Amino acid sequence: MSTKCEVRSMKINMKNEIKIEIIDMIKKISSFRLQSSISLFFILFSLFSFSQVSSTIDSTSIKIGEQITYYIQVESDTTDLVVFPEGQTFSPLEMIESYNVDTLNKKAKYNLIKKYGLTQFDSGKYTIPRQKIIIGDKTFFTDSLKVEVNNVVVDTTQGLYDIKPIIAVEKRGSNWWKYLLLTLLIIGAVAFLLYWFIWRKKPLTEEEEIALLPPYDRAKLALKKLDDSPYLENQNLKDYYSDLTFIIRKYLDEKVYDKALESTTDELITRLNLLKDGNQVDLSKEDIKNLESILKRADLVKFAKSAPDIELAKIDRDTIDVEIDHVKEALPEPTEEEKLLDEKYREEQERKKKRKKVWLTVGISVFLLLATLTGLSVKYGFDFVKDTIIGHDSKELLEGDWVRSEYGFPPITISTPKVLKRTTPELPEEMAQQIELTQFSYGSLMEKFQIQVATTKIKNLGENKIDLEQAMEGTLKFIENAGAQNIITKNEKFETPNGAEGLKIYGSMDSPVLGTDKLEKGKYIILGFTAESVIQQVMLFYKEQDVYAEQMVERILNSVELKPAEE
Repeated sequence: MSTKCEVRSMKINMKNEIKIEIIDMIKKISSFRLQSSISLFFILFSLFSFSQVSSTIDSTSIKIGEQITYYIQVESDTTDLVVFPEGQTFSPLEMIESYNVDTLNKKAKYNLIKKYGLTQFDSGKYTIPRQKIIIGDKTFFTDSLKVEVNNVVVDTTQGLYDIKPIIAVEKRGSNWWKYLLLTLLIIGAVAFLLYWFIWRKKPLTEEEEIALLPPYDRAKLALKKLDDSPYLENQNLKDYYSDLTFIIRKYLDEKVYDKALESTTDELITRLNLLKDGNQVDLSKEDIKNLESILKRADLVKFAKSAPDIELAKIDRDTIDVEIDHVKEALPEPTEEEKLLDEKYREEQERKKKRKKVWLTVGISVFLLLATLTGLSVKYGFDFVKDTIIGHDSKELLEGDWVRSEYGFPPITISTPKVLKRTTPELPEEMAQQIELTQFSYGSLMEKFQIQVATTKIKNLGENKIDLEQAMEGTLKFIENAGAQNIITKNEKFETPNGAEGLKIYGSMDSPVLGTDKLEKGKYIILGFTAESVIQQVMLFYKEQDVYAEQMVERILNSVELKPAEE
């Protein structure tokens, strides 16, 4: 009996212990739930107490090419820096416009509204991915939104027509006429300055007009100016006699003896007597004596400080005036041959003046041209100036109107200096049964610049996966078969601006020169991407040391975008 009571007591104790453990477990669970709720509350509070981010669209169903407006609304403190998404981050939809941010004050916070214009040109159901917004030092994401793009309903009751033929479109005009106008204005300004300062017949100065007078008239005019001078009033006989004797000596130098100015008085008088004795000048002894007397008196005044009377000085002036007339009468009339020689002399002088003007004009023009080229070369580089003047194929491509378009399916979006034309490569029958190749290109391997965009669809791939590296090696073998030699290869991962990942192989090679057996150093870049059973490739070939081609390649690589798979 006692044994049964002990067993029963043990059972009761075990039940009580189990109840106590269950109660403790319930308390722990309740406590954990409470703590989790409190933690979750504080986490949410920490997120939303400072900022709130939401996104909406004005329509969830549009037609092809129709625009929808995407709104991002942010509520933040006035001190927070808010960074909204920019660029093509809304793919598969295309952003066509980004509007300015609207700001509303809400007590101590800002309510910011950012709008984007989005569209899509292919029908289907799309998902606008979550967008990243940075507020201060925290990152937030919007919700993804669904959009349906519907086909445009076609009126089948109307008749169908053939596809219109391709028509040539005139190339959009560039601003070349502005550069031409500026060049013409500069040339016109330079030509005007050259005409004004060199070729224009300028008004003659008084000295130039006097220099054009005949020697006799010039001597008479000089005597009149001597009469108007204040030499005699100031009793400045030295300067008076200096000018008086210079007048007669200058006249004799031009008409009688060409060394009259540099000869002494005795040498000049001796020469005049010799000319008289040789019947070359019909001067009387009295004329020569009068000249000798005045010249010696002038020497005494200039060198011996002699001071003759003022009236004597006036008489000497009148005597010189008379002697100039006598010298003119004594000179023989010039013969026709002398007149002809004189005319030829004047014509030769005119030709010399003209040649001087021509050389001066050419010299100034060449100097300005060289100075301009030097300045431009210092600022932009000699090669750039040379290529601008002479022309360079790659430079013209770089500065031309570029085209952004999609090629192949799935499409590769790329910007190129020229529109890529569809080419149909000839494939062996066995290979044609295995792949479907779509190719667009500009240029060729033997030209200075080549672009190729190729999409290869592999048939009957099954569960096998595409080996992109092996496919790229096949492309290099194809290039080698086309004539390229000494191919050096490097490879690295490549990511497009819109996030598509692929493989980039690049390097140098020797490519054949068109029309010759020579090889020329060149470079190449090949981008490869895979999508299910499709290989997409972008191939660029260009000459080494071509700086303009390097700039084109960089621009092209930065423009490559692949359309992501629809969600």
